[in-house]
Amino acid sequence: MKHRLLLALVVFVLVSLFSIAKVSSIPATPEPSAEPSVEISSSTSLRSLGQKQGIEMGTAVEMAPFYKDANYRAVLTREFSILAPENAFKFASIHPVRDRYDFTATDTLVAFAKAHNIKVRAHPLVWHDSLPNWLYDKEFTREELLAILKDHIQTLVSRYRGQIYAWDVVSEAINRDGSLRDTIWLRHIGPEYIDLAFRWTHEADPQARLFYTDYANEERGRKPDAMYELMAGLLQRGIPIHGVGFQSHRWLDGPPKLDALVENMTRLNNLGLEVQFTEVDVQIQRGTFGSREERLVAQADAYGTLLKACVITKNCTAFVVWGFTDRYSWIAGLTGQLDAPLIFDESYHPKPAYYALQKVLNSEF
Repeated sequence: MKHRLLLALVVFVLVSLFSIAKVSSIPATPEPSAEPSVEISSSTSLRSLGQKQGIEMGTAVEMAPFYKDANYRAVLTREFSILAPENAFKFASIHPVRDRYDFTATDTLVAFAKAHNIKVRAHPLVWHDSLPNWLYDKEFTREELLAILKDHIQTLVSRYRGQIYAWDVVSEAINRDGSLRDTIWLRHIGPEYIDLAFRWTHEADPQARLFYTDYANEERGRKPDAMYELMAGLLQRGIPIHGVGFQSHRWLDGPPKLDALVENMTRLNNLGLEVQFTEVDVQIQRGTFGSREERLVAQADAYGTLLKACVITKNCTAFVVWGFTDRYSWIAGLTGQLDAPLIFDESYHPKPAYYALQKVLNSEF
């Protein structure tokens, strides 16, 4: 009996050791490397090529990867001459309590930009979203909301006077049907909140470039036409505004049309306004569009078309992608599924979209 037990114990130990050895020999699924595997020189970076074309190449910057990922910061400084804080300047982030502002993140980014000769596009001063709860905790009078909005705008703009290249002053004020969006500002102040926001911003920093920004406004249709009329009205009333931002969050089933882009940009140029692509990304999971490789090619075509429109239209001064690596993108949080909407993959490898932008910037039109 003892011999059988001893034999069973030996067999058990040998089997266990064999199993452990077998399991350990199976390679684990590797984590994506954070190290770029392709060397890109500063002379062929998007930043360098864009400056030769007279176009600032920019990106949105999120604070978590900015703080923790040295490669994120390295690619940011090599590739881009503009940074746009993705969330740090939003009302709820920077003004969480009525009598308190939190400038921790924005001070950090502005100082970083200055140290690396990068311009800052601050986004947004007036928006219907990302508002703090305290704005809804009581019924404010029109006069109170006017005071709150003016204080918010001028506190931010005055603090960074001379350090912010451009402000998105008002964002997404127009519905797809061309009507003004129902917001806390429209309901309680009236349409003049738009004029006032631009005036207050200009008062606080007369040198900053002031923009209106929106989505689905870059080609033609009821919304872009309504935006054009709004811009024309602002200019006729002497409101200080310098340009329009096209957010351009796109997907493969809605590819950009070069002729429509150029036509819309040209009519804004005729008003004397700059245009900038301000939040570009291209989802590849939305809709049906072949294999992943085919989707990446179509994505590259979309990026290239948008930038080509910018290059050939003299009033287009910047092209800003909304993040640059698929490792950190807002799209999964928006759609609930993983995507690859940006120009570098999760391991900072340039994608076909990156090379499409390079090709456009190297071309003559």
